[in-house]
Amino acid sequence: MALIPLADPVHRPAHPSGFALWALGFRPFYLLAAAFAAIAVLAWVFVLTGQLRTPMAGIWWHAHEMLFGFAAAVIVGFLFTAGRNWTGLDTPTGLPLALLAVLWLGGRLGMAFDGGFVATVVDAAFLPAAAFAIARVLWRAGSQRNYFVVGILGLLSLANIAFHLARFGVLAIDPLQPLYFALGVIVLLETTIAGRVVPSFTASALKGVRQWQRPWLNYAAIAATGAALICWALFPDWRGAAALSLLAALLQLPRTLGWNPWATRRVPLLWILHLAHLWIPIGLALLAAAQVGWLPRSAGVHALTIGATGGLIIGMITRTALGHTGRMLIAGRVETAAYALVQLAAVVRVLTVAAIPVASTSGIHTAATLWALAFLLYLWRYAPYLIRPRVDGQPD
Repeated sequence: MALIPLADPVHRPAHPSGFALWALGFRPFYLLAAAFAAIAVLAWVFVLTGQLRTPMAGIWWHAHEMLFGFAAAVIVGFLFTAGRNWTGLDTPTGLPLALLAVLWLGGRLGMAFDGGFVATVVDAAFLPAAAFAIARVLWRAGSQRNYFVVGILGLLSLANIAFHLARFGVLAIDPLQPLYFALGVIVLLETTIAGRVVPSFTASALKGVRQWQRPWLNYAAIAATGAALICWALFPDWRGAAALSLLAALLQLPRTLGWNPWATRRVPLLWILHLAHLWIPIGLALLAAAQVGWLPRSAGVHALTIGATGGLIIGMITRTALGHTGRMLIAGRVETAAYALVQLAAVVRVLTVAAIPVASTSGIHTAATLWALAFLLYLWRYAPYLIRPRVDGQPD
C-alpha cells in the first residue's frame, strides 16, 4: 500500500480563493516546520556566538528543537495525511488540527523562552496527543500494517520525557542520550517508509526502470540499522557497537543503490529522495568511525540529521504538498535549488567536522545559511499552496 497517491493529479491552472490551512494535517505542520527550520537554525548560530541565550544548555536546545520541533511537526503532518490514504477515514482537521498546531507552537515558544515545568508539560504533550489521534484512525480501519507508526510516536514521546527528566536532574543520564535515541527512531522510520515509497515512486515515474530489490535485504538492513542506532544511543561504550554500525551501513548501501538512484538524475523530485537516503549508510559508517575514536561523533550525527532527515523531509514536503493541492508532481527551479541547498549544507557540515576541523566554525555558519535558504525558498513557493484550497477544486 502506498503512503500517498502515485498518479499525477490533473493540473488546473487556477488561482483558488479561500482559506484551507486546516483542511488536512500536512498544511499547517509543513508550513510551521519550514518556518521553524529556518528560524531555529539561524538562532542556533547566534546562540553559539553568545548573542542569544537559551533556558538550557545551547546544544541541548538545538538538538531537542530540531528533533522534537522541526522533525516531529513534519512526521505528524505526514502521518495525518498518509493516514487518510491508508484508511479512507478522516484524520484531524479543522479545530482539532488547529489545537494540535497551537500545542506544537506552545512547546516551541516554551522551550525557547522559559524551559520550566509548564513549558515542559506543553512540549511533552504534543506527540502523545498526535499518537492518540492517528491511533484512533488506524484502529477503526483495522490498518494493522501501519500500527508501527503509533509505536514510533510512542517511543519519541518517551525519549522526549526522558530528555526533560535528565535536564532537570531526575534521571542520572546525559540529556543528549535520549536525543540520540530519538534520532535513531526517526532514522528507523525514514528508512522503513523510504523502502516502501522511493522504489515505487521511481518505478511509477520512470517506466521500465531496472531495480534490484530483495525482501530479506530490506528486513536485514532495517533491523541492523535500528539495532545499531539503539546501541549507539544507549550503550555508547559497548565495543561491538562500531561493528554493528558498520554492518548496518554495509546492508543499507546495496539496498539503496538497488533502487537505481542514477536513473533519477534528471528528475529532481526523485533524486532528492535517493540521495537523502544514501546519507543513512554514510552516517552509519561515520558513526562506526566515531565509535572507534577515528572521527568526532558530530560527523555521523549531521550526516543523519542534515543529509538524511533534512533531505528526505524537503523532498517529501514538496512532493506531498504538490500532490495534495492538485498540482503536477514536477519540481521546478525553486524546489531543485532547495534540494541542492540542503545537500550542500550536509556536505559542508560533515566535511568540515570530519576532514577540516580548523574550519568547523565557518562550516556551521555556512551550513546554517544554506539550510535556512532552502526552507525559506520552500516557504516562498509553498505557503500560498498550503493556505489556499486545491487548484482542482477537489477536497484534500
